[in-house]
Amino acid sequence: MPNSDALLDALAATPRLLVALDFDGTISPHADDPMQSRMLPAARTALQSLAALPDTTVALVSGRSLSDLRVIAEHGDDSPWLLAGSHGAEYWRPGEGMIEPQEESDDVRLRDRLFAEAQAAVADHPGVWIEPKTFGFAVHTRMVKDDASRTAANDAVDAIVAAEAPSWRRRTGQNIVEFAFRHEGKDTAVAALREQTASTAVLFAGDDVTDEDALRSLSDGDLGVHVGTKETAATVSVSDIPAFAALLDDLARRRAARPE
Repeated sequence: MPNSDALLDALAATPRLLVALDFDGTISPHADDPMQSRMLPAARTALQSLAALPDTTVALVSGRSLSDLRVIAEHGDDSPWLLAGSHGAEYWRPGEGMIEPQEESDDVRLRDRLFAEAQAAVADHPGVWIEPKTFGFAVHTRMVKDDASRTAANDAVDAIVAAEAPSWRRRTGQNIVEFAFRHEGKDTAVAALREQTASTAVLFAGDDVTDEDALRSLSDGDLGVHVGTKETAATVSVSDIPAFAALLDDLARRRAARPE
């Protein structure tokens, strides 16, 4: 990691720090059943240490629906952590709870109809399943062993959305294609969280394509971290989730030791 000590020391010394993190693949291993994903214990411990420090906010920023994110993050009503779900279209704030935009009935009806059509379209492709989301749905192919079947399933759903909802946003990730009638990205979420917390510096970390919007949006004095080996806009890359958990722990210790 280039100049790791200097980068972490600068973050540790900032007056108000926001640590905003993707969930799947960043602090939690990917799971065949996405609802079974859970945070690596070392990552949770480090984030709890950071959240307990003065002028330090922890937030999770995920493409998951907010209700699902709360389940997999084991996030209780008394948690000090902020949440941004659906790529920044939904929020949870301490003392306020869930903050969700009003859904238009036409959008909801179209979402439900296309979800049913997508389920029917992939029924003959074993291992493919459609995840319902607040503002759309996602096609999961992690458990598909046949590349031809994976491609056929994605092509079938692409055709449905292109024909019936061409304005929807399409996102790709690791073995997932997501469609949504809301267009917020994780850059939107990080900007909103930065403003809400009046943070003077942000650490954002992610592992997948959908995290790159947020990584590219960071400012001087912020730190972007990529978990994995893909090409990235992040300043720093770490090899895997345990390595990132160690970075978070290092940051927590440095920030705890900063002069008052």
